[in-house]
Amino acid sequence: MELPLTPLEFMRRARRLYAGREAVVDGADHWTYEAFFDRCDRWSAALQTLGVRQGDRVAYIAPNTHGQLESFYAVPQIGAVLVPINFRLSAQEVAYLITHSGATVVCVAETHLDLVEEIRRDLPGVRHFVALEGARHGWDDYEALLAAAAPEPVRPVIGERDLLTINYTSGTTSRPKGVMITHRNAWVNAVGTLLHFPLGVGDRYLWTLPMFHANGWTFTWMVTATGATHVCLRKVDPAQILPLVRDERITALCAAPTVLIGLAHAPAALRDGVPAGVRVLTAGAPPAATTIDAIEGGLGWRITQAYGLTETAPFITVCEPRPEHDALTPAARATIKARQGVELITSGEVRVVDTAGVEVPPDGETRGEIVVRGNVVMAGYFNDPDATARAMGDGWFHTGDVAVVHPDGYVEIRDRLKDVIISGGENISSVEVEAMLLGHPAVQEAAVVGLPDEKWGEAPHAFVVLKAGVTVTPDELRTFSRAQLAHFKTPHSFRFVNELPKTATGKIQKYVLRGGRANLATQ
Repeated sequence: MELPLTPLEFMRRARRLYAGREAVVDGADHWTYEAFFDRCDRWSAALQTLGVRQGDRVAYIAPNTHGQLESFYAVPQIGAVLVPINFRLSAQEVAYLITHSGATVVCVAETHLDLVEEIRRDLPGVRHFVALEGARHGWDDYEALLAAAAPEPVRPVIGERDLLTINYTSGTTSRPKGVMITHRNAWVNAVGTLLHFPLGVGDRYLWTLPMFHANGWTFTWMVTATGATHVCLRKVDPAQILPLVRDERITALCAAPTVLIGLAHAPAALRDGVPAGVRVLTAGAPPAATTIDAIEGGLGWRITQAYGLTETAPFITVCEPRPEHDALTPAARATIKARQGVELITSGEVRVVDTAGVEVPPDGETRGEIVVRGNVVMAGYFNDPDATARAMGDGWFHTGDVAVVHPDGYVEIRDRLKDVIISGGENISSVEVEAMLLGHPAVQEAAVVGLPDEKWGEAPHAFVVLKAGVTVTPDELRTFSRAQLAHFKTPHSFRFVNELPKTATGKIQKYVLRGGRANLATQ
C-alpha cells in the first residue's frame, strides 16, 4: 500500500526507534521522544476538544519553545493547518495575519500575551485563545488542557497534497502573502536537505533559527527524523548561543548571515571552550566571503550555504563541496562557499533566465532571474489567486532574485530584482558593493540601497555598522571602495549607524532604508 509523503512519517518512525532518547531540551526541561510525542498526542486531542477539525487553521505566536515545536506535530496529525506567525510583528500586523488565515485557535507564548490582548476585539473569528505559558484571566491554559486531554487523538486520513502550513512572507512591498505548503512539499525539502546536510542519532541541534520562518527550514521535522536532539533557544544572542554550544555539546545549527556576523565578532571570553567542528547551514541572504572565512577560521566551524524562499519550502539550491575546493586557499574557498550553488537532488529544476525566458550562458557574468519548478514549490498563495498567477502562472515560480551561472554550474545571486540600483543607465549590484565593504577591517555590517539622485536617477548609498572600538571616516571608505570597484559603483554617501533594520530571520529591511523611515541611531 502506498503511503503519503508527509513529515508525520518521521514522527511514526522516531516513536518506534528513538522512544528513550533525548528529544527536546528547553532550559531546565528535558523530554525523551516518548514523552515528547505523548505531549503532542494529548495536545492534538485537546485541540479536537476545542472544536478543531481537519482543514481548520491554528495560529502560533511564540519564540523557539517546546510548545512551539510541539505544534509542528500536534496540529498536522489531526489534519489541521499550522500558521506560525512572526512574533516580532506589530499587533495590527498580527491581527491581519490571524484574520486572513481564518485561524480559529491562537496559541501564544507568555512574552506575547499583552500584544494579543491589544487586538482580541479585532479577532471575532477566533474561538479560543491559549496561553502556552503564564495563563491569565480570559485565556485557556495550555498545560492544563494538555494534562486533561485524552492520550490519543482521532487521526483522519491525510493526503500528501493536503495543506500542512500557511507561512506568511515578510510583506516588504505589500501585504504579506500566505504561502501554502503541503505535506509533500515539506517531506521533499526535509529529505533533500538531509542528503546534503546530514544529521544522525547523537547530533544535537540548536534552535538559533526561528521555527516560524519557513517551518524552521523544515528542521522542525528533520531533527526528529534522524533521532537527534532539539535544543530550544528563546532569544538569538551570541552571549547565549556560544555558551549553549559549549554546555549542550551542540553539533549543528542554522543561522542567517547577520547572526553569523554577530558570532564572528563576539568577545573572546565567550569563545572559551566553544568546540570546533560545529556544522552550520546558512541561508536567508547571500553571505559575504569574509563572514564565512571569519566563522570557519575563527571558530573552526564548517559552513554550508543553501538558497531558497518560503515559497519553495524553502530550499532549491545548496553550495555542495567538491574535492577540488580543498586545494584552494581559505579565502578562495570562502568565495565559492558564498555562492548559492547547485540544485538539491530533490528540489526540482532551477534555471536562470533572461527577460525572454531563455537560460543565460554559464559565464559568471550574464544576469537573469532564478526560476524553479518541482516538488518543493508551494501550492499557491492562500486566498490570493491573482498573486499566485503572477508568481507561477507560466509553470515556473519566479523568485525575483537576479543571479549569474558560473562555468561549473554554480548559481550566484547578484541581487533582488527590486534591489538592483540603476544609476545613469548602469546596473549596480548592492550585494557586490556590500561584500566589498565587509572586506574593510573596520566594517561589521553594511547595507547599500539606491536613493533618488538628480543627475543619475538613483545612486548607491551605504549604511554601515562599525566594529566595536574602531573608527573610520567616509572618505576612507570611499577611497577603499574606489580601489576595488568601478567609480560609478562607489556609494555616494556613508551613514554610520548602531544597527540595521532587520526581519526576525536576520534579513536587512532595505525598503526601510530606501523609504527614509529608518530611525537609526548614528554611531
